Order: sequence, then structure tokens, then C-alpha cells
Amino acid sequence: MPETNQEITLDSALTEEAVLATYRRMFAALARDSGAVVDDPVLVDIAETLFAAFAEAGEEWLTHEQMRHACRDHPVELFENRLRVLKGLGAIREVFPKPNQLRYRASFTSVVGLMFVRRMMDDGGQSEMHRLLALEDLNVADPRTTMEEARQSAHNLARAFRLWALELITLTTGTIEELREQAPKLWGTEEIARRAQSLHGTILTRWPELDRTCTELRAAIYAYSDASRRAAGRLADSAGTTRNLTLLPAETWRTFAQTASKERLAAVLDGLVFDAPAPWHDPAAIVWAVDEAPGPPRPSPPRPARPCPTRGRPTRTTRAAPPSWTV
Repeated sequence: MPETNQEITLDSALTEEAVLATYRRMFAALARDSGAVVDDPVLVDIAETLFAAFAEAGEEWLTHEQMRHACRDHPVELFENRLRVLKGLGAIREVFPKPNQLRYRASFTSVVGLMFVRRMMDDGGQSEMHRLLALEDLNVADPRTTMEEARQSAHNLARAFRLWALELITLTTGTIEELREQAPKLWGTEEIARRAQSLHGTILTRWPELDRTCTELRAAIYAYSDASRRAAGRLADSAGTTRNLTLLPAETWRTFAQTASKERLAAVLDGLVFDAPAPWHDPAAIVWAVDEAPGPPRPSPPRPARPCPTRGRPTRTTRAAPPSWTV
């Protein structure tokens, strides 16, 4: 094993273990076992149901039977597997560490982690970025904030915006299906860029010595803004003049035709008949239909070929008086 100059102390080991324990509890709701994430949404639903039951139970906590009753709509095998993983990762623990403990409590870190994951699934991290920028605004405006803390904040934001811009560039050059799936990442991009530029101005005003760090942050913000506009433009073009993103674009049909198997392509035309034969009719039925058909319609009366010489309303003509007969 390679030798390291850093000596491992008890304090450093405890710190590393505390960090790992926090990560375990935070993502325990998404873990299938100790080394993999879930591949079935039902397992996440079981974790959310358990956490909701713990919140309603309060200081009474829950027993194994009560937890099973709360998840009675789910199969027993899935419930036991989920409960075993949550216990192993520390998301659900005994109220008091003693033998034959019957009541359990839920970890606050696991609940917050699941809420964070849900928000990430809803908008792709947009809300988290707004929260982060709001907190950083408060931090850099605090008189107690030091220059090193501001430098670290600007460095972290620059790295986040740079990675976000690279992801948007990948979506712009990738398939339109993936871009539509990741469309929530394009919501509110102008507001995020505006708040980030305001934060950059605050840092540069308070600490002019951080001009190099602020330059990197400004370049990352501009790259993010440019990538978001390009991705939004391609997304709008794929929607067509209707701007309806629920309609499939032409690229989807082209991708399906190039990647689908012969069976799937044939299944698209299943039920359709081409070159159908002409229908066959009985001669007697044709004769009966001709006999029962109504007669030809009466033609409309003929109209004069020449237009009326008078304009406007026609003039009233007087009739000649009948001749008088004398005897």
C-alpha cells in the first residue's frame, strides 16, 4: 500500500465517519441495498409512506407492526426489504439502543434528503439553484463574511455554472427526445443568470482583490446563459409554429425509423389494409337500388342572359287600360 505523509488520527476518522453516515442517511430512501440505488419507484413510495407515518405518530414512535400497517398496500416482501435497507443505513433506528427494542424512530436527515431528491426530479435543480443564490446573497452581504469565504463561494458557483453549461450544450447537440425530457432545466434561466450577476457584483464591490475569481464566475455565468438560449431555441424550433411540446417532432419519427426493429416497424401498420379489393354487389340488389332511387331533381327556372338595363331598384311599370267596346 502506498505510504501517506498524513497521519490518521481519531478525530479525522470520526469526522470521515460522520460525513459517510450523513450521506448514508440522506440517500437511504433511494438505496436498494448497501451498494446500489433503487430501480423500482414502489420502493421510494414505501419510504415516503413510512416517513409520513413516523411524522403522524409523534413521540409515540412506531413498532414493526405499526410500520407494516402503514404500508399495508404494498407487498410484504418489498416492505421487509425496504425496512431492512433503511435500518442498515440509519434512516430508521431504535429509539433507545438497548436489546429487544420494540419502537423505532426516523432520521431527519433521510426525510430532508428525500425532499431534496423530489425537488430535483420536479424541476431538474432549478429551485435548488434559486435557494443557493439566495443564501449566497445573504452570506456575501453579511459584515462577518471574510474574503476567503467569499472566494470559496464564488469558486463553487463558477464550477456549478460551468458544469451546468456543459450539460446544456450536450442537450443542444443531442437528441430532441432527451432535450424535451430535460426541458425543466431551461425554466427561469434568465432570472438565475440575473441573480448570479448581482451576486458577482456584490463580491467584486466588497473585495476588489477577488477580481480574478470574479472573472471566472462571470465567464461561467455567460457560458450558462448562452447555452440555455441555444437549448431553448432548439426546443422552440422542435415545437413548430404551434409551440406545442406534446406533439412528436420529426426527429423522433426519424430516430424511430432508424433504430426500431423490423417487428416494431411492422407493428405500426398492424390493422391497416392496403390495396383492398373492390366490394362485390349482387345484380338484383343493384337493380332494386336503381328502381327505388328518387327521380331527377327539378331544374331551376332559367335566368335572363342579359343583365337588367336599369340600375338600383327596378322601376314599376304601369299596365295599359283595357280597350272600351262600343255597341
